[in-house]
Formats: sequence, C-alpha cells, structure tokens
Amino acid sequence: MGYSLQSKSQKEDMLNVYVDEKGKPYKKAGKIDYVAAWYFKASQYMQGTTIRCALVSTNSITQGEQVSDVWQPLYERFGIHIDFAHRTFRWDSESTDKAHVHVVIIGFSTDNNSKRWLYNGADKQQVQNINPYLVAAPTVFIASHSKPLCNVPVMLNGGKPAEGGNLILTIEEKNELLKAEPQGEGFLRPFMMGKDFIDRKPRYCLWLVGAKPAELKKCPHILKRIEAVRDFRLASKKEATRKKADTPTLFDEVRECSTRFIALPKVSSEQRRYIPMDYLDADIIPGDKLFMIPNAGLYNFGILMSNVHMAWMRAVCGRLEMRYSYSNTIVYNNFPWPNPTDKQRAAIEQTAQGILDARALYPDSSLADLYDPVTMPPELLKAHRANDKAVMQAYGFWGKLNSESECVAALMKMYEELVRKN
Repeated sequence: MGYSLQSKSQKEDMLNVYVDEKGKPYKKAGKIDYVAAWYFKASQYMQGTTIRCALVSTNSITQGEQVSDVWQPLYERFGIHIDFAHRTFRWDSESTDKAHVHVVIIGFSTDNNSKRWLYNGADKQQVQNINPYLVAAPTVFIASHSKPLCNVPVMLNGGKPAEGGNLILTIEEKNELLKAEPQGEGFLRPFMMGKDFIDRKPRYCLWLVGAKPAELKKCPHILKRIEAVRDFRLASKKEATRKKADTPTLFDEVRECSTRFIALPKVSSEQRRYIPMDYLDADIIPGDKLFMIPNAGLYNFGILMSNVHMAWMRAVCGRLEMRYSYSNTIVYNNFPWPNPTDKQRAAIEQTAQGILDARALYPDSSLADLYDPVTMPPELLKAHRANDKAVMQAYGFWGKLNSESECVAALMKMYEELVRKN
C-alpha cells in the first residue's frame, strides 16, 4: 500500500515503526509504502544475529525517491545488507479476476559473510554487492535534488491544466469551436501530454494568458468553457484547486517555453530501448505529463538519448507497473554527465543529428512507431548505435565496460563524487 492508499491508522503505524534511536519518526516515514514497516521490524529483530530474512514486496520500494527513504535507515541504523534479490517480475494472482502485481523478492541480513546472488528472470549471477536499486553496484542512496548536480540546462515540468476537460480540445472540438466563432482562433494553441507526444497526435488548448476581457466577451462558446472551469475547481476537495477558481482562464500551473525545447514523456513503455525525446516548437504547450528542457543543444540531446543515460534511468527511475516513470528530481538532476573533449562533444552533436535525420526519413511515423522494438527502422537503430558509441567514448566506457550493470556501477561512483563536491 502506497501513501495515497493508506488509512489514517496505517499512516500512524508507519510513524510509530519507522523511528530513529530516540523514537522520532524518520523524515519521510509517512510517505513510504506500508510494506517497508516489515523490513524495518525484521531489521530490528535481526540486529546482532546471524538470522536472515526474505520478503516478497511490491517493486516500488526499490525504485525512485522511495529507495533512500526506505533503505537508508536500515543500512545506517541496523547495518543490514542484501544477500540475494529477484529483480522485478509479474506475479499473477490465482483469483478469478486474474489480477497481477509487479514484485521483487529480497533476502537480507546483518550477517556479512553470505554470498550475494542477483536473479533476473531465469538468470542467476553471483555479485560482490547488491544495492537497494537491486543493481550489482556500490550502495548509494540517490536523493531528490531540485537542480541538476552538473552544469546542464534545467528540466522543467509542463503545465497542469486541472480544468475538467474544458480548456483542452480534440481536433474535432477545435474545428467545431472555430466554425461557431472564428474570432477565437488566436486563443488556441497546440497542446501535448506524454501520450499525445509519443503518438504525434496533438490536441489543442485554450491559452488565455494575457487575453483581453473585451476580446473574450466576443466568444460566448469560450466563455461557457471558462465558466465550466470555475465550477469544476470550486467543486474540488482540494483547497489549492478551489483557490484556482479565481483564475478560470488559466491552467492551474502555467508553463510555456519562449524557445524551441527538448520534450520528454514522464511515462514510457519498458519495451522501448530508448525513451523517445524530441524537439518541440515554442508554440506547443506541454502538459504536466511532459517534461521540457529549454536552451538544450544537440550535445544535450545526444547524451540524453544514449544507452548510458537509459541505463541510469532504468536503474533509478520509478515505475508504473513496469513502465518507466521518469523524474527530473531523481533521474535527470542526479545524472552524472561526462567531461568530453571538444572533439568528443562535436562527435556527439553529429550523432545526435544523425538520430534526427534517421527519423526524418519516416515523416508519417510517430515516435511510438519509430521506437517500437519490432518496427524500429534499421537506419534509426544504426544512428542510435553510433550515438551510443560516441557517448561511451566521452565517458571513457567504450571498450572497458561490457554490460549495463557495469555502466550503472560506474555512474553510481560518479554520482557519489558529485554529491561530495556539491
């Protein structure tokens, strides 16, 4: 049970269990999955013994922001380590509705003499260490950071509409509106959430930032939608949303870029080797399921589209079931960037452009089409491989690291150094 599903008494349980030596709750104790309480109690009972424990758990405690909140107290207070782990797999229910969950199995103890085994499906590997992300890498805790640890462009959230579907229009609704009141055309902008972006099927939004009241009053259909936004927000259970009823012409959170920007979806299929990213024009309004990086060049695009960044993302991001749930505060802001030579930077810019050129060969294909592992065009795959090589050379990984887990281990060491410097 995640935080949002816990009852009041369950949240109190967590605050009573997840406490430090003085009996005070850890800072994020009330925000972590309920299953973590059993890890804490087991660690208490095992401390100073050779007892070992294993639990089946929802996989979210090994992903994203929860990792440091769940595991750091166990490592620092009780001295536990992970003896073995089965990485995420789907566990089908025996019930008639065939419900299923995505789980991990983690064996842990305070006895430091056992061998460590990491399981991934049918594969079994003996490793030196298993960290709480269930990666064969040093034990690190990747904390949420509001700004990038490296000197790179800032990644921002898109805007949050919170308008009950009254400011967002399909292409059919847009055409219908303009047929009724063509004078409202200047108030419409292309709009994208994550799925719109990947499928390349933009919707439209009423973008009324700076709109003159006199002009709006000439558009009764738009006014009707604005009134519906106000009613929707007033009916909300959240006080913050009710306050936004005072400004029904605007998104709950107003975000737009004045320049072209890199867009990245918050959620993407785990079947894709690369999370699709692309440049969008400044007239497109990104929604809150889309990240935006203004002032980002081809070098930035090349690094972010590389297998190095994807390996980091897979190791530390959150998940929705198995889908990647990208985070700017955990994944992007903590990502260790390389220090390339001028020649290496130029090579990455060239291979990044190669990816865009390969996509341009298929103008009628969406990003979903292009990055489907079955239908990915050979020219695009070749361009990505060239970009992967250029980026790995900039990191000094090329010819030295032969697996994704080795790459992640090296990145986590770089992360530790970044944190020390910052």
